[in-house]
Amino acid sequence: MMTGKAERAGVMGWPIAHSKSPQLHGHWLERYGVDGAYIPLPVAPEDLSTAVAGLKALGFAGWNVTIPHKQDMLKHVDMLSPEAKAIGAVNTVIRQDDGRYLGHNTDAYGFMENLRQVQPDFDFQGKTALLLGAGGASRAVVQGLLAAGVRHLSIANRSLDRAEALAGDFRQTFQKVPGLVCQAIAWNDASQAAASAQILVNATSLGMEGKSSLNLELDALPTSALVTDLVYTPLETPLLAWARARGNPTVDGLGMLLHQARAGFEAWFKTSVMVDEALRQAVLSS
Repeated sequence: MMTGKAERAGVMGWPIAHSKSPQLHGHWLERYGVDGAYIPLPVAPEDLSTAVAGLKALGFAGWNVTIPHKQDMLKHVDMLSPEAKAIGAVNTVIRQDDGRYLGHNTDAYGFMENLRQVQPDFDFQGKTALLLGAGGASRAVVQGLLAAGVRHLSIANRSLDRAEALAGDFRQTFQKVPGLVCQAIAWNDASQAAASAQILVNATSLGMEGKSSLNLELDALPTSALVTDLVYTPLETPLLAWARARGNPTVDGLGMLLHQARAGFEAWFKTSVMVDEALRQAVLSS
């Protein structure tokens, strides 16, 4: 039951009907009895400026941002968090106490919190990681891993130029970290790099329903290496099924979505929430 004091938030994108965010946040609103609302906000690219001005005028607590607005939102907020600057995109906007709006990015937080929840004993400090893919989601992975203490990161991508640009950006961001290696490698060199990897992350769409599987020979990967896949449709991708069968610790990609949402919800509605099996089932059944 909402009152006239209800806080309002939502998710902005184009299109937006596919988003699971309304079900996710709706579960928390109901579960914790929050006086608030979270709604889908379909906004065409040419209407972005007008839409943001309207939400600010209405005093929205904030909103999530998805495709195709994540980069453009950088220009429409009053201030940016260090995470948004490093990743180069905004996925969460939060109204501040003074009425200004902060552009934030919770994807790196969501990525790392998912790993820590599922594999709480894994220590990231000083580890060597192999990242497959150099798209938008990869920026959050790199930010999260390097901030957590990973000190040797190889980024494999079919377009080597794109991987080199990504590695170069984060070498600059973390330039004060002694001994840090953040490098691009050719896609076909990932098999060799797997031999020394203690963390393997798939940030490509390969393995998603309707897409082809990863076409990489990864048998050299140690069975102690942590394996995670950002894809969560299906929940157990071919990569995760392969890793689990050989005894590697694994983490599926759904938890990243859930944890990145938690940071925004708690900022907007001033209510602490849990990421648990009830939330996973609520999102999976939507």
